[in-house]
Amino acid sequence: MSQPHLRTVVVLAAGEGKRMKSSLPKVLHPLLGRTLLGHVLAAAGPLSADRTVVVVGHGADQVRAHLTEVAPAATPVLQERQLGTGHAVRIALDAVPDAAGTVVVINGDVPLLRPETVAALVEAHEGAAAAATVLAAEVPDPTGLGRIVRDTDGRLAQIVEERDATPQQRALREINAGIYAFDAVRLREALGKLSTDNDQGEEYLTDVFALLRDAGEPVAVHRAADHVETLGCNDRVELAGLRRLLRDRVNEGWMRTGVSLLDPHTTWIDVTVTLERDAVVDQNTQLRGATTVGAGASVGPDTTLVDTTVGEGASVVRSHAVGAEVGPQASVGPYAYLRPESRLARKAKVGTFVETKKATIGEGSKVPHLSYVGDATIGDHSNIGAATVFVNYDGVHKHHTTIGSHARTGADNMFVAPVRVGDGAYTAAGSVITGDVPAGAMAVARGQQRNVEGWVLRKRAGTAAADAARQARDGEAGPGGAASEGD
Repeated sequence: MSQPHLRTVVVLAAGEGKRMKSSLPKVLHPLLGRTLLGHVLAAAGPLSADRTVVVVGHGADQVRAHLTEVAPAATPVLQERQLGTGHAVRIALDAVPDAAGTVVVINGDVPLLRPETVAALVEAHEGAAAAATVLAAEVPDPTGLGRIVRDTDGRLAQIVEERDATPQQRALREINAGIYAFDAVRLREALGKLSTDNDQGEEYLTDVFALLRDAGEPVAVHRAADHVETLGCNDRVELAGLRRLLRDRVNEGWMRTGVSLLDPHTTWIDVTVTLERDAVVDQNTQLRGATTVGAGASVGPDTTLVDTTVGEGASVVRSHAVGAEVGPQASVGPYAYLRPESRLARKAKVGTFVETKKATIGEGSKVPHLSYVGDATIGDHSNIGAATVFVNYDGVHKHHTTIGSHARTGADNMFVAPVRVGDGAYTAAGSVITGDVPAGAMAVARGQQRNVEGWVLRKRAGTAAADAARQARDGEAGPGGAASEGD
């Protein structure tokens, strides 16, 4: 039985990215649920490398912190001065002196790279027992990219940076994708021989290929099937272009699994999102983070869900949710805001202009209109009247309100927490509930109404209201009758 290959992944993430014009390191700019660096690490993940080394430089502390979150097993190595890609790989290998087998080197700004392409490169390299293999691509416009120069037999002659290329070499459209596989021993030897005799005065990793070839070592080219995967970005315009390309790839993938996207061009789905068959996503919808949408559920239009679970057959319309859970066949919106730890059970409803936070809403219960439900538990099959506020904050601490099952609360209620309303209880419209309501009771907490007759005619004489009031009273008095002015 053959032994598994030893593999080390080196990600080059030290560059400043000046053209991004950002305080954020280029590799940390987000793209549909991951940073640029996160996408590259995900593409290399299936290689099951023995170790992953990330070369950091500009914004090193920020990049290290990000690695702690997304790839804690990776080893960050600081390149204090950016002296070229060859120098970066050399210090990376110095940090892992026992690295053997295959070393895979990937630029940190190629977020569209697929795991299958990285795996194919490595398999081709190891299968040919090559000293070095470069991933190439044929592109429509090679401006700014290193060129693959082949000899008369079609084999790799050299890799030339554009700034160092001749006019004939610049006309070539086969480019270096910045992704390589090397034999570790031969790579170490060649890195020690690199020169800075070039336009930038840097150690180019690509010069390793010429050194190995001149030494009679086998070097190879593996061409990517789709050049789009090899695209990097240098500014925010290019980043936006990559975002659109990734959006289209993600959306097409979901549609082919049985998800309906009614307008793919206005639908943005993070790569970390999960959708089940027969889910429907309407236009102008964004699904972010760890969001999941169940089978037959409908989301949108004009909806944003972040780290939110939508159950089977549920509906979310023109709403915003963060860290929420919408149960099976539940209904949200339009114009609802579910804040973190909002949980709707099966067939629960949160309706128009309702905001919830740390609220559990039981099966079949409804909060239909114009309400705020915070720090609350609502039982099953209860109804919360319109314009209700759960008063959860006393200026220092938050407090909890509990509404039982099969309760009916009136419109324009205030529940001043901590307070409990029992099962089957009612509260009258306009009540301010400050004490517990026993099961089955009716709570009335409002002042008695007092009508001051004739006030408008006395205090607002000559206004349209007074004229209307007088006409109404004259009509009530009937033919020949006289209406009293009242006191």
